[in-house]
Amino acid sequence: MDLVAVELRAMTARWAALRAGALVWDYFTSGVETEFKSDRTPVTIADKNAEELIRELVKKNHPGDGFLGEEHGEEPSRTGFRWIIDPIDATANFVRGIPLFGVLIGLEFEGDLVAGAVHHPCFQKLYSAIRGQGAFCNDRPIRVSDVSTYEDGQLFYSSLRFADKAGVTSRFLDLEKRFPRTRGFGDYFGFLLIAEGCGEIMVDPIVSPWDVAALKPIIEEAGGVFTDWMGVPTIYGQGAVAANPTFHREFMNVIHGKERG
Repeated sequence: MDLVAVELRAMTARWAALRAGALVWDYFTSGVETEFKSDRTPVTIADKNAEELIRELVKKNHPGDGFLGEEHGEEPSRTGFRWIIDPIDATANFVRGIPLFGVLIGLEFEGDLVAGAVHHPCFQKLYSAIRGQGAFCNDRPIRVSDVSTYEDGQLFYSSLRFADKAGVTSRFLDLEKRFPRTRGFGDYFGFLLIAEGCGEIMVDPIVSPWDVAALKPIIEEAGGVFTDWMGVPTIYGQGAVAANPTFHREFMNVIHGKERG
């Protein structure tokens, strides 16, 4: 893999996330009409136009790269690189006037996630990572926590309804009750809090690849562990778990009955 090619695309990812974030924020402050997909998840013209903007910027600078986007589907790659895009993660927040939403762009090379960028417009924060080069919020390096005990730990999660839908409610609650503090920081936001060391573990029982493609490199470059619920380091399995190393082992122990390692 050509590191220069990755770094150039990572620059494009950061720029595209900022541009799309500014567009989305304009829609947020002016208001948009909400449509609903077949599964009743909301979508707006802001989602669609933001993804189009990202694709246009990528095609201009990196012709031949592929895409997988929540709103505009898949385009095959001729270069080995694929951009995985969620133009507004937490659209449900966006349409209700809750300013916790973000633009997520993951960069994949031949199946391996090599870079990610997330723009959080409300807080004017840009999170980014390149494989082997660390994780950053704006220009500040970020790192997962070193908390190792439940007594000092915080657990974040997406939704109890998602746990019900995935059939993991009882196992999730077995984990949750061990923590003195838990918070329902759903979507991308909880994952970024793990990368910054604000909590120890984030669990989401149901995700799509575009929900977490940008997040996996950021979590891992911040020293954390990102896997599906079975412990496989993939964005294509069931659910997603991001944690510092100690609490990822605890997750596997509680959810799957494994001994602590």
